[in-house]
Amino acid sequence: MPFDEGDAIERKAAFAYAAQDVWSRVPLDERISRVRAAMGHFRDNGESIAEDVTRQMGKPITQSRGEVATLLDRADHMLSIAPDALATDVLDRPGFVRRIEHAPLGVVLDIAAWNYPLIIAVNVVVPALLAGNAVIVKHSAKTPLCGRAYADAFAAMEPAGLVQDVILTHEATAALIGDRRIAHVSFTGSTEGGRSIYASAAARLMDAGLELGGKDPAYVAEDADLDTAVESIVDGACYNAGQSCCAVERVYVHESVHDAFIERARSIMEQYRLGNPLDEDTTMGPLASAAAHVTLESHVRDATRRGARVLLGGGAMNGSLFWLPTLLIDVPNDALIMQEESFGPLLPVMRVADDEEAQHAMDDTRYGLTASVWTTDTTRAERMARDLDAGTIFQNRCDYLDPALPWTGCRDSGLGSTLSRYGFLHLTKRKAIHFKI
Repeated sequence: MPFDEGDAIERKAAFAYAAQDVWSRVPLDERISRVRAAMGHFRDNGESIAEDVTRQMGKPITQSRGEVATLLDRADHMLSIAPDALATDVLDRPGFVRRIEHAPLGVVLDIAAWNYPLIIAVNVVVPALLAGNAVIVKHSAKTPLCGRAYADAFAAMEPAGLVQDVILTHEATAALIGDRRIAHVSFTGSTEGGRSIYASAAARLMDAGLELGGKDPAYVAEDADLDTAVESIVDGACYNAGQSCCAVERVYVHESVHDAFIERARSIMEQYRLGNPLDEDTTMGPLASAAAHVTLESHVRDATRRGARVLLGGGAMNGSLFWLPTLLIDVPNDALIMQEESFGPLLPVMRVADDEEAQHAMDDTRYGLTASVWTTDTTRAERMARDLDAGTIFQNRCDYLDPALPWTGCRDSGLGSTLSRYGFLHLTKRKAIHFKI
C-alpha cells in the first residue's frame, strides 16, 4: 500500500477535525452504543482480519485469532467502565456550582506498532472515541491492513471521518504531529522512536503517551511452582517469536532450582514448531524483518564472549527469517542480552543466590515495563514489588495485559497510561466549572 502524501493527509486530518467537533457533542451513552456496534466489524470479520495479521507480520494464525479475541475483550471492558471513568466529579458547596469535567482533547494521533497490530491500536482507539475524541491511526508500514481494519470498522458510523487510517513516512509523521489540529499523540515503538515523537510533541507543548522498549525480568525463587514457572516464562519469551513489548527477556533463577529450571525449559523450547504461520500446527513464525537478526546475533555473540553458554538454538534456521528458540546459561548481567532489548525468542538465564541478588539484578536496567516474581510466598512478592521499579509487577504471571489495570512504564519504557480508568484520564483534560450563584 502506498504512503499517504500531501492532499490525502490534509483531507484526512480535516475530516477527523470536523468529525470530532460533532462527536464531542454526542451524549456518552450514545457514543458507547455506536462504538460497541462498530466493534462488531472485528467479530464478524475476525477470520479474515486474523489472516491479514499473519500474512503481514508472520504471527501464527492461532495467535492472530487470539489477538482478535483479545481486541474484543479489551474493547468490551473499556466500554463497560466508560460511564464511571468519564463521569463528572461534583463537589458540593452551598452557593456554588463546582464540578470537574473530563473533556475530550480533540484529534488523537495513534501511532501503532506492527508486533500486536490490533490490540496495541485498540488500547487507544476505543477509549479515545468514548471520551469524545476523533482518531487518526498511523499504522506501521509492515501492517497497513490493520489500520485499514479500524477505518473500515467505523466507516458507517456517524459522523463520517471520525476514524481515519494513514500510512506515513517518518517525515510526514513529524509534520502531522506539528499540525495544530492534532491534540494528542500516542506512540508504541522503540525508545529511540519515542524520544523523537516526544520532541515533536514538546515543540507544541502537547502531551504524548509513549509505550516504549522493555527488558522485562523474571525471578524464580526457591519455592516457586517450577512446572508453572518454566512453562509460563518460556511462553513469555517465545510467544510471537519474542516480538512482544513485555516479553520475558532475562531470567534470574535461585541456585537451588537452577538446574531443574534449565532442564525443563530446554525440553519445552525443543518442542516449538517453526514453519508456515498459516499452518494450524505452527507454534512460532518468522521474525518480521531481516534487520532483527543483526540484533539477535550481536546479543548472542556478546554473551558467549562474556562466558555464557548456548544450550539451544543461537541462530537463524537455514538462513531464513526464522530464529531458533535460544536458551543461554551463565549469562552475566552486564551482557547486552541482559541490558538491551532483544525482541526475539531468546531466554538468557543467570543463577542467583537469594532475593537480594535477584532484586538488584532485575533493577539494573534503563527500562521498566514489567517484572515477574515466581514464588508461592506472597510476602516475598509484595516485598519485591515494593522496591522493583516497573509499571507492572506480576506474581506467578508474565507477558499479560489486564484491561482493568493501567498499562504504563517508567524510565526508558515510556510515559502515560493506556487501559483501565487511567487510560481515559490520559485521553481527556480536566475542565473545572466554578460558578458562584
